[in-house]
Amino acid sequence: MQWLNTIVETLLARHPEGDIVVSSGVSPSGTYHLGTLREVLTAEIIAAEVRRRGRTARHLHIVDDLDVFRKVPANIDSAWEQYLGMPLCDVPSPDSIDGKSYADYFLQDLLDAIATMGLAIEVVRAHERYRAGAYIGVIETALEKVETIKEVLREISGRELDEQWTPIQVLEQGRIKNRLYRSIDAANKTVAYIGSDGNEAFASYADGHVKLSWRVDWPARWAMLGVHAEPFGRDHATKGGSYDTGKEIVQKVYGAEAPYPVPYHFINRVGETKKMSKSAGNVITAKELLTGLPPEIVWFFLLRSSPDKQLFFGEGETLLRLFDDFAALQAKSDRTESEQQLLELCLLHVDTPVVSNVPFSHLVNTYQASLRNPDQTLQTIARSEYAEVAATQADTIRRELAFIDTWLDRWAPEEMKFSLAEHVEAASFSETEKRLFTLLAEKIAAAPADADGEYFHLALYSLKDELGMQPKEIFSALYRLLIGKTSGPRAGWFLTILSRDWLLGRLSFTI
Repeated sequence: MQWLNTIVETLLARHPEGDIVVSSGVSPSGTYHLGTLREVLTAEIIAAEVRRRGRTARHLHIVDDLDVFRKVPANIDSAWEQYLGMPLCDVPSPDSIDGKSYADYFLQDLLDAIATMGLAIEVVRAHERYRAGAYIGVIETALEKVETIKEVLREISGRELDEQWTPIQVLEQGRIKNRLYRSIDAANKTVAYIGSDGNEAFASYADGHVKLSWRVDWPARWAMLGVHAEPFGRDHATKGGSYDTGKEIVQKVYGAEAPYPVPYHFINRVGETKKMSKSAGNVITAKELLTGLPPEIVWFFLLRSSPDKQLFFGEGETLLRLFDDFAALQAKSDRTESEQQLLELCLLHVDTPVVSNVPFSHLVNTYQASLRNPDQTLQTIARSEYAEVAATQADTIRRELAFIDTWLDRWAPEEMKFSLAEHVEAASFSETEKRLFTLLAEKIAAAPADADGEYFHLALYSLKDELGMQPKEIFSALYRLLIGKTSGPRAGWFLTILSRDWLLGRLSFTI
């Protein structure tokens, strides 16, 4: 957790008094997903660690809902093309509910995620602040210092700005437009500009009809809100990018300091080369994520790597390993200081833990072998090496099984799913395979009651020479007999969790 400690220690040293303000900001232009959650949760954990060290901290999440609706996402009806150019807060909601905007529709997923994870985030709607007049001062300052802003943009970004460039956009006929600014009337809070017809027009900057362009809006926000730290996508952190220009603008125009930068890398699906994208629709939504994963696993996925590391999310083996790694961390008795901090932060906002100390993969297989019956699963675990965990974490295991049930239905790869075969045909097995089942039944009948997976693994291997079969052939035949598939969970362990009576009956069906 060195990355987090470095950020927090720097913030506390720079700002020895008062609240530490951490900001995040997302445009509700489409579905909130795992990639956007990385920004929100990175900001939240910085604020949380500040609080853990005895200081007060606020996390402000800015909803950039006065942004222009630029592109219809893949999951939205193409009829919404008629609203392109409008502010997101004025575009009708895709669910056609009166009074609800496009921005409201997508923001709701984030609000639900915040509630599910028990976070204390202050949500700030940009359009409300603009329309309430909160931006009057920063707009006036920007227009007063247009030449300074131009100079910064030219020198830092290398952009060539023509003489007509201005730091503002105007709301004209319901759409946000770049227009040539002419003058300001501070007394009446209006600006004069050249309208679409070439004539002079006027717009009020006290009620949201004028907004700052992105490269000016961002540093203006820092100054207004007193932001001390902010995560943002690595695309903004490139040389000459919006953070570099914002850092200069906030100093030279607004007389404030830029926040501590926390650029983060993007998240890809396993096997894909492109980042998750709202417009492309290749996302794990916030809602999907938190109905498929417990909050502590979401935290673990994001926090165990520094924000500048690219992450890959997969619903299959990657997720399974994630659960197993977290279970191992919980069960570890000699955790390092960093590991202890990571675990505490993952559980900081969790009132009711969902992940037990039993490996997820073990639970997945046991649950399926127990016909997805939680009571039977717990009974089986109580007979395993995790008997103590079953006794002390029974309620936690039940909650984890509920997530496993969802995962099996929604995300689990077919090769990880199985059920005990209801019927098998004797004719589908060779005489050698039938002999295998007879000999294995004899070994199981003679096995001690506490025989473990290793015992049965060795029992299976001991038959290969006698039968002239390769281990792969033995396991394949056994899986076909038990689950109707050619592969499955670790065979030795699998035999230990099945009812002896059922297993002997199945092995003896050809006799």
